[in-house]
Amino acid sequence: MMNSYATGAMIRRLREEKGLTQAELAEKLYISDKTVSKWETGKGYPDITLIEPLAAALGVSVPELLSGENISNRNRAGNMQRTLFHVCPVCGNIITSVGECVVSCCGITLPAQEAEAPDEAHAVTVDPVEDELYVTLSHEMTKSHYVSFIAALTFDGLKLVKLYPEGSAEARFKSGGIRALYWYCNHHGLFTQRVERKRPRA
Repeated sequence: MMNSYATGAMIRRLREEKGLTQAELAEKLYISDKTVSKWETGKGYPDITLIEPLAAALGVSVPELLSGENISNRNRAGNMQRTLFHVCPVCGNIITSVGECVVSCCGITLPAQEAEAPDEAHAVTVDPVEDELYVTLSHEMTKSHYVSFIAALTFDGLKLVKLYPEGSAEARFKSGGIRALYWYCNHHGLFTQRVERKRPRA
């Protein structure tokens, strides 16, 4: 079940921004303008079968319409340094984006995780091994408390290693170009640490 639904205020605002009258929106959806009026005054809700065509008519995505807010992504160039992580608390699905967006999974609108500097319990050890970085955590990996992924961010990409309960909290990454590491604890959230690039000796 969705934790929010298309609100009358949202429908009206988006309709007016598109320059549509209630009758014009109703025509696009093959319904009456009285039905649109009921939605906008809070006297009714769009049937679930109308959500997708309603979102299309208003020029937004379905999750955007259901979240009650529209997102303007200012990160048009897709800068990897602005990578955001969204983690579903129900199924554990991991969704990444390179800018603001509305993400929904298992009927829940997912906020972007706020990355923090690690505390002692979530510190990583980074060891160079030939042309790789070997990243490990001394963190429990039980079914109820575990690290679900470790990711390495480069200038032009992201490599994510999915971890599982009762497995090892470790990952290997090609060392070239890594700028930051991210890892996620299912109890304490997202952590990050910059990777200092070694300068060649003079």
